[in-house]
Amino acid sequence: MKVYGDILSGNCYKVKLVLNQLAIPHEWIHVDILKGEAKTIDFLKLNPNGKIPVLVLDGGEVLCESNAIINFLADGTHLIPSDKLSRAHLLEWQFFEQYSHEPYIAVARFIKKYLRMPESYIEVFESKKEGGIKALKVMEKALHGRDFFVNNKYSIADISLFAYTHVAEEGGFDLTEFPLINLWLKRVSEQNGYISMYELADKTGIKRLS
Repeated sequence: MKVYGDILSGNCYKVKLVLNQLAIPHEWIHVDILKGEAKTIDFLKLNPNGKIPVLVLDGGEVLCESNAIINFLADGTHLIPSDKLSRAHLLEWQFFEQYSHEPYIAVARFIKKYLRMPESYIEVFESKKEGGIKALKVMEKALHGRDFFVNNKYSIADISLFAYTHVAEEGGFDLTEFPLINLWLKRVSEQNGYISMYELADKTGIKRLS
């Protein structure tokens, strides 16, 4: 299988982390969205929405959207609970991540780290900070008395949330205010097959932004 993405994107990193933790053979094809590589004619044939990541299976089938991809990759493994209600709770957290977490924390990170905080974006940045802090507070509260988000066991719910939370400080969020999140981040980083976003970037020769 082939994966089109950028390791420094949280949505792509979550796919790479699942692939790594499940030891799934694959070819990773770097796509530089800042250079418009997700808007080329060839890429839009894979995903008309012009977004990464994209998974292309051996038979040519294409799957888009990061959480859909990791649900497909992890199906039948220890990363997805076997009972119906727990799987619904897992999806609950993944929907939370895409609607109440990623649009704020990821966008704030993009404005600060990649756009270098242009004056025209300051108001937008501040609004994203507010939404991101709200999401972090929800996560902090949910972690009281538990190590992981679903059934107290590590799952793709944790991977979905980890991807942008662990780099939230790059978006101007102070994670020292969230001690339970910090403990959870450490637990995720101790799982078998874990590899950091920046270690992956260094291995594949992707240039980091300071």
